[in-house]
Formats: sequence, C-alpha cells, structure tokens
Amino acid sequence: MSLLILAYLGGVLTILSPCILPVLPFVLSRTGQPFLRGKLPMLAGMALTFAAVATLASAGGTWAVQANAYGRVAALSLLALFGLSLLLPGVADRLARPLVALGNRLAGNGAAASALAGPPSPWGSLLLGIATGMLWVPCAGPILGIVLTGAALQGASVSTSLALAAYAAGAATSLAAALGIGAHVFAAMKRSMGASEWVRRGLGAGVLGGVLAIGLGAETGLLAPLSASGPVRIEQALVDVLHKARPAPQAAHAAAQPGTGMLLAANDTPVAMPSRLPVEGRMPALDGAVQWINSAPLARDHLRGNVTLVYFWTYSCINCIRTLPYLRAWADKYKDQGLTVIGVHTPEFAFEKSTDNVQRAVRNFRIGFPVAVDSDYRIWRAFQNSYWPAAYFVDAHGNIRHHQFGEGDYANSERVIQALLAEAGRPSTARDVVAPLAEGAQAAPDLSNLRSGETYLGYLQAANFASPGGMRQDAPQRYSVGKLRLNQWGLAGQWTVGAERATLDKADGSVAYRFHARDLHLVLGPAPDGRAVRFLVTIDGKPPGDSHGADIDAAGNGAVTQTRLYQLVRQAGKVGEHTFEIRFLDPGAQAYAFTFG
Repeated sequence: MSLLILAYLGGVLTILSPCILPVLPFVLSRTGQPFLRGKLPMLAGMALTFAAVATLASAGGTWAVQANAYGRVAALSLLALFGLSLLLPGVADRLARPLVALGNRLAGNGAAASALAGPPSPWGSLLLGIATGMLWVPCAGPILGIVLTGAALQGASVSTSLALAAYAAGAATSLAAALGIGAHVFAAMKRSMGASEWVRRGLGAGVLGGVLAIGLGAETGLLAPLSASGPVRIEQALVDVLHKARPAPQAAHAAAQPGTGMLLAANDTPVAMPSRLPVEGRMPALDGAVQWINSAPLARDHLRGNVTLVYFWTYSCINCIRTLPYLRAWADKYKDQGLTVIGVHTPEFAFEKSTDNVQRAVRNFRIGFPVAVDSDYRIWRAFQNSYWPAAYFVDAHGNIRHHQFGEGDYANSERVIQALLAEAGRPSTARDVVAPLAEGAQAAPDLSNLRSGETYLGYLQAANFASPGGMRQDAPQRYSVGKLRLNQWGLAGQWTVGAERATLDKADGSVAYRFHARDLHLVLGPAPDGRAVRFLVTIDGKPPGDSHGADIDAAGNGAVTQTRLYQLVRQAGKVGEHTFEIRFLDPGAQAYAFTFG
C-alpha cells in the first residue's frame, strides 16, 4: 500500500516536470469537451495505455520495446493528423467522413463521432488518450525508477501493474486539474475576444509542436535534465519519508521497496522450536532454476535435517561480492556439522541471465557451494525477496528463523548458524567467528569516507547526469563533459544510452564522475561482438599511481574482456573528493553502473 501511495504521488508530480510539456497540447485539446464524453475518456486512455506499455516494456523484454517503437510512430502520425484537423478546418472535414462511419460501426448506434474532429465523442477522446499514452515518456525520477525496477524484477503481476497504474492515475489527476484551469482560461478568452477559431488553431499548432518535439526526442533529451532541480528533489523527499517509515538494511542493494516479509506457505504449518529465534515462515520450494552449478538440483524435502542458508546474489553487485568471502568461509567451516549453503543467482541486468557468465563468475569467485541459476526469478518470487544480497537461515525442520538483508552483521549471522546447528543436535565445537581475508573488490567498504552512492548509466534509473543538452534515449548522441559537482557524472564522445546501459559508438569516448569514496567500481561489458575494449583511467587528469584499483595498473591501463564489475580506484592514503575519468580507446564499450566502497 505504501508503494501504491508513493507511485500515485509521483504521478501527480509529473505536472511539474518539463517532460509533460510535449503532451500538454493533446490534453488541452479536450478543454472544451464535456467531462464524461471528452475529458475522462482521454485521461483514462492515456493512463491505461501508459501502464500497459510500461508493464510490457519492463517485464516483456526487447520484443515489447520494439513493438512500442512501432506504436509510437503510429501514434505520432495519428496526432499529427489531429493537429492538422484543428489547424485547418478543411482537413478536419475530409478526415471526419470515414472516421465518423467507423465510429458509428464501433458504437453500434449511429451516434459516434469522428475520432479526430466533430461533435464530442468518447471514442475520439479515448483514441486520443491511447495515442498520447503511447508517446508519453515521463522524466525518470526516483519514484518511477522504483516502480519500473520492481516491475522488471517481479515480472507481469497484479502488484506491479497496480503500481504502474497508480503512477498513471496520479498523472491523470494532475492533468485533470490542468484541464479544469484551462477550461476557465479559454472560456474567458472566448468571452472577451471572440477568439474561438484562433483558440482552435492555436491548439492545433500546439499539437503539431508537441508531435515535432516528441519526434525529435526533446521530451527525453532537452527537457529531462530540467526536472532534476524540482520534481526529482520532491520525489526523493517522498522516498526518504517512506524509508524512514520502513528502515532499509545497512548498505543494502535494493531492487525495489522492502516486501511485507516472509509469508507462510499454504497448508504448511511451522514447527515450534525451543529457541528465541522466531519462526518467520516455511522455506519455499527451490523449483524453477534454469540450471544448477556445483550440484544436482536440490529439493526442499532433501534438505530436511540440515540447517540451510539460502543466499540471493547477482555477480555484478558490489554488496554481494563483499559478502561472498563470508559465505565461502561458513560453507567450509560448518559443512561437517550439517550446514548447507545454497546460492541463488538472480540477475539484475540482462547480461547476468547468461548461464555462461554465471558459471564464469562462480569460478572467478571460487564458489564451491551449490548455486541455483534463477534467471526467470521464480525462486526470488517464491521467497518474496526484494534485495541483493539477502540471506535466509532455515532450521533443520524447514522453518525460516532469521534473515539478513544487505551486507554486514556477519558475526550475528554466524551466531544464528551456530544456534540452529545446536538445535538440530549438531553443536559446533568452534565458538569463534570467521574473519576471512578479502582482497580487491571483496574487501569491506570504508563507510566513514563513503559519500557517493550507486549510480546507473541507463536512462531507466539514471540520476545526476550533467552533460550539456541532457540524455537522449536509444539513439546516438554526441556528448561532452564540463565541470562536475560532487556525485555528478557525464559522457564525452558519441554514445547510445539504453534503458540499462550506455554503449560507446565510436572510439575515444569517456565517462567522468566526481566522487568521494575509497573505492570506485564500474560495471562494464566488452563490445557487442565480444571484442575486448582497451581503456585508460585518470584521477584529476593524472595517472592513478598507488590509487589504482585491482583491474588496472598504476598508469591507468586496463581492458574490458567480459561483462562484470571492475575495480578501478582504491585511494591510497587519505581519502578525498576527486574527478574520475575512464577513456575508451576502442568502440563498443558498455557501461552499466558505478558503485563505491
């Protein structure tokens, strides 16, 4: 319910966003229409179409995005005709004849009017709303990022569709208010100036201007950055309020808002155990993995009698990477006492769905315990999980007794393992806790100097982008980088920015970031054909020297050979604020997300 309210409020705030400007002429064109037959169908069509398209695009994959691209072309063509019909009455008359006939057949009563012109018609308004909903691309603020990320991870479900519908309903509410205000303004103009025809033509010109702006990408390129100083700040404040009401775990890598907790499986009664650890629910089945690594498929019934630790992770997540040394140590230390550690690899990015990539990561991280490749999110959903990393501690009877969201609190987690083993009649002789040696990206973060947070480069969740002219979606664009403030970043050279990554189109392009942290990591991928991409890192314009990360040398040289997280900076000595830049010497580099430690 909290997420639905947040989504609705985020939608209401879109009226303050510059990205609403291109579609306002389409909405205001219904100003003179009755509410039930003109305004309401238009707003309903816009809201429902946006929610449907956003659900398909986030949960349906590439095919849905491509289908929507064709739909946008059709919608632009329809709205261009609509604008011409307002601007030129003769065009409206010629267009009205076949569309009136079509509307009559759809309505079945001979009373439907044209979809583009003529007497008030709910069919015409609904069609206009559908076209507008296909074209509307709101500025991606924190709230929309939460909603769309949740939709991508949870898949096509009632909850994610409701969240998107709530966002669209919020936008429709604020647009309805704008329609009410617009009606009074236009009525006053007509009374004082007799300017009905000029108002109509002005709306027609506005509609054509909106079509042109959307066709040129102005709603996502020029206008999107302007929202950062206004609506985005308000949205972030709302998100912060929600987080205060439901505290997020320390250093958690959140995929969406926290769930309501583990629910008991149907017809599955928890077993009472003599311990202060509460029973949080029954362990769901582990069905649905596309592959198992290091083990044959494990079933829930086969784990009875053992203490089980189910660990959700994804291989490019820095919080997960820093937790792995402890998972390996626990698996080795307690395997003879009856502990089974199971890794569930659930992807965040599309490249993490590749079983070959997951197998390579398992080898690179020296993981010996069983790993379920959960690329279809079936185990994730069964546990109602919302975090990377997340650990669920299961007793010998199959009850979930404890959970840990995010990295950290390792000593307490190990004490839970020891307590559950003792309950199972297999007490550990060792009462100490592990202290694994972790190097490179697996080393613990320097939280006292951490002032920069995870930053995505794909437009779906991008924030603090500072290149002049803003970000253009899914199309090549030449960018430049000026002076950056703390936690701002930018691109230089020719890039194509997609939903989850930025891809370099031509050699000698770069990414810059003004950061304050000991460690800087960047998730990178090679060229789409698999070719390695050479790069050079500088800090404040100079080679990193002793502050180089594990994946480059002191001169800043490195190469992207596989899609994974690269550690590029580990500041030596006193940690301060610096400007990082990575320049790619070859085309094709794919950049996903910055993380810090």
